[in-house]
Amino acid sequence: MGEKSFQLFPEAASSIAGNVDALYAYLVLVSAFFSLLIAFLVVFFAIKYRRRNDEVPAPMDEHSIGGMVLEIVWSIIPLGLSLIMFAWGASIFFTESRPPADAMEIYVTGKQWMWKVQHNEGAREINELHVPVNRDIRLTLTSEDVIHDFSVPSFRVKMDVVPGHYNNMWFRPTKVGKYHFFCSQYCGTDHAVMGGWVTVMEPEEYAKWLAGTASSGDPVAVGQKLYSDLACNTCHLPDGKGRGPSYNGMYGSQVKLADGSTVLADDNYIRESILQPNAKIVAGFQPVMPSFQGLVTEDQILALTAYIKSLKDEPSPAKSGSAAPATGKK
Repeated sequence: MGEKSFQLFPEAASSIAGNVDALYAYLVLVSAFFSLLIAFLVVFFAIKYRRRNDEVPAPMDEHSIGGMVLEIVWSIIPLGLSLIMFAWGASIFFTESRPPADAMEIYVTGKQWMWKVQHNEGAREINELHVPVNRDIRLTLTSEDVIHDFSVPSFRVKMDVVPGHYNNMWFRPTKVGKYHFFCSQYCGTDHAVMGGWVTVMEPEEYAKWLAGTASSGDPVAVGQKLYSDLACNTCHLPDGKGRGPSYNGMYGSQVKLADGSTVLADDNYIRESILQPNAKIVAGFQPVMPSFQGLVTEDQILALTAYIKSLKDEPSPAKSGSAAPATGKK
């Protein structure tokens, strides 16, 4: 994008931006209306009922003001306006917190003071994010050190980036161009320069860009090799008869644990199973898996996660409840 004149608000360039701006405008208008109304009434009544000639005001008749109708009006109107705010805000929240199933997945890792981006096709970027226009984009975010926050004002989205945990956010860019993203959580000395640009491209241009980038390897392929190098395949057999449960069909399913509870096998569960394998033991298996804390990097965990997720379409083993990496996972 070229030079632009001063803008009060960032350009709205995503599918959710219009709804967020409309809610913001509603909040501002309601606040401004009642602020001006109250200020006017304060001044009006101060003048109208000011004391004259040091006269002592007569005692107020407790029945001379108020009334049931007035009480109901000034209770119902604020309640109704507040409920509209709540319902509208909740609707936007639920929309933003549920990425579409067919969204393009991209991994983003925050690190003092840079952003590392990994595309599923193998392309890697630093402080840059290229995406196609009119395509749902899902970001899986984590941090290597401290808490960061990934914010794209033009898309009206932001999400905390927490070490040791995965958070997800999504957006659908609707305009071709370059849009600034940055860390909106103070994270140290160079926090102010921890940012970059989202480049939204036409699908054909994005395909050309992707083909012309130096690939570090498909994360699924990298994860598969790492899975073999770490000897994970010696315990997690496809038929579920190894010392650890099978991964086939595990991702996205409910896994039964040894204590009788169940847990959703999502990205955070896979991560915990790699770094803290004894935290959740799958029913029917023993806690024999060693921890890989400090032995694998964030990038390697993401690659392993990508590979395990790729097995979600594989047939599940016959053994019920054995499709999760709670023991023996490597």
